Amino acid sequence: MPIYHTLGTIPKKRHTVFRRPDGGLYAEELMGHEGFVGTSSLLYHTYPPTTVTSARRMKAIRWEADDDTSLRHRHFLTGRVPAGGSATMDRVPLLFNSDIGMLYVQPDRVDDFFYRNSQADEVVYVVEGKGVLQSVCGNLPYQDGDYIVIHRNILHRWQIDTAVPNKFVVFESRGHVRWPSRYRNDMGQLLEGAPYCERDIRRPLALDTHDERGDFRLLVKQYDAINELMLDHHPFDVIGWDGYFYPWAFNIHDFEPIVGRIHQPPPVHQTFQGDGFVICSFCPRPYDFDPNAIPAPYNHSNVDSDEVLFYASSEFMSRKGIEYGSITHHPDGLPHGPHPGRYEGSVGMKATNELAVMMDSFRPLRVAKSAMAIEDTKYHRSWIENQNEAFNPPTS
Repeated sequence: MPIYHTLGTIPKKRHTVFRRPDGGLYAEELMGHEGFVGTSSLLYHTYPPTTVTSARRMKAIRWEADDDTSLRHRHFLTGRVPAGGSATMDRVPLLFNSDIGMLYVQPDRVDDFFYRNSQADEVVYVVEGKGVLQSVCGNLPYQDGDYIVIHRNILHRWQIDTAVPNKFVVFESRGHVRWPSRYRNDMGQLLEGAPYCERDIRRPLALDTHDERGDFRLLVKQYDAINELMLDHHPFDVIGWDGYFYPWAFNIHDFEPIVGRIHQPPPVHQTFQGDGFVICSFCPRPYDFDPNAIPAPYNHSNVDSDEVLFYASSEFMSRKGIEYGSITHHPDGLPHGPHPGRYEGSVGMKATNELAVMMDSFRPLRVAKSAMAIEDTKYHRSWIENQNEAFNPPTS
């Protein structure tokens, strides 16, 4: 994340004496990725972050794949996922491979513990909801349409507003999530032609420092398991920090679509870059403006990637039979494209109000067993003319 940021109180020089009011030293913690050569932040704790009084492995977290590996297009309806639970502990796995996992959750309670994912960066798309992401780096308010990027190992807690529905699509990435390299210059600054700029990036606003002793429960995801650690002080005891490694937010409605005289391919919608995947945003925009342009995408076979779309509205130019909250999975090995009537019907159209989040992975995705209960099992037949088969969930 190439924007320098600082909150709270820090000394003039790094790694120099910085004393608490009682005369003791604040405890430094350098947190970052790629050892000592990636982006990092230097945090100043009231108490050492190492004072763990107990540790235990609670449970394994292993995403299980569906046994049915037949090659076909898939459609899942998140509106059928039961609501409730924790924003971190009750995520429903949908699709995954060794690089990226896609999960869904509709939390309705504030966790009574603190959480960090020590084996993945997270990108959380807020379909609906509002609240505050609390972290060791400060408070970051969120709202509908936000992407919240939480880099690996950042301790946090979702302070959701339980008065409104909260719905999250979660991407867990083994690698570091970043801005696409083609949007940046050699100094890391976003280019003039990029679809967003630094002004659109929201960083933690306020540092809420707690000086409290006691037993504080931390749940840490590592080694494909949830581990419980007990800390002898409140983990949000940071008095100040600076650097480049912290949670941040970007709203999908601040993405500036790139349009052209003739249809532009999906890479123009790219929003994030990861190791083995990309995330793109399809937003309201004018269509192509050549009189003979065909706005709907042409059939295509991406021979080395899977395409997944989460439909954040019920409108999408090339699809029929989808609903708000639908997810389609078009795997490597099959051509896909507009549904019957959508290609011809797009000619002459001026604009779209569609809103969708796309994830393309460069290794094949596996369908999680937990996704089978919400699958539209007839979706692969939806390209047949006059086909009108409704959603038919399994009975078991």
